[in-house]
Amino acid sequence: MKVLLDPRPRSREHCGAVHQLRIRKDLAAAATAHASASARAHSSRRNRISLYVGEVAASQLPVVLDTLLGSCVAVCLYDPALRAGGMNHILLPNCRAGERSPRCGIHAMELLINELMKLGGDRRRFVAKAFGGANVLQGMKMPPVGDGNARFVREFLALEKIPLVAERMGGTHAVHLYFHTDTGKATVHTVDGTSLPKIIDAEGSYGKSPSTGESFGGEITLF
Repeated sequence: MKVLLDPRPRSREHCGAVHQLRIRKDLAAAATAHASASARAHSSRRNRISLYVGEVAASQLPVVLDTLLGSCVAVCLYDPALRAGGMNHILLPNCRAGERSPRCGIHAMELLINELMKLGGDRRRFVAKAFGGANVLQGMKMPPVGDGNARFVREFLALEKIPLVAERMGGTHAVHLYFHTDTGKATVHTVDGTSLPKIIDAEGSYGKSPSTGESFGGEITLF
């Protein structure tokens, strides 16, 4: 399994900026070990990995990827023949001039496609599901970021001829997404009001978040 993570510390509700990515090989190895132990002792349990803005994960192991989405969008790709899947977390449809960041649409999609292909996936078999893109920053005069993210995802997938077989984009409610990499199953739950202010604050200040260079160990839990 390949997991690309933001190296900075962040809260559970973070949906802010990402300036650097690195491959956490130790996290992937830990997930493999947990998956093996789970298969032997608890066949009904799965590894769970939480993704934050700008991060990408793909796995052929039975892993559940989850993320919180406000105006951000997550695309889940699945190869039904390989029984492998992956997910990204997109903050903006387009990068600023001269910026090449995995928080932006085109680069986030390229990373996700490439990571799934490295596992043996064939992009001709890929199917997609997309979630998020809500207008949680209500009252803004500028066009809603969520609408732009949703439009980008639909246009990109259409151009790449990747079927969008399911989506829940738009509206005004933040959601918590869970994606099963080995089955392609995705479920979403509306976020309660206690988490929403933190998501709005993070998304509204994404351009002000400096990179600290501090390390973050990631999350793997069983449920």
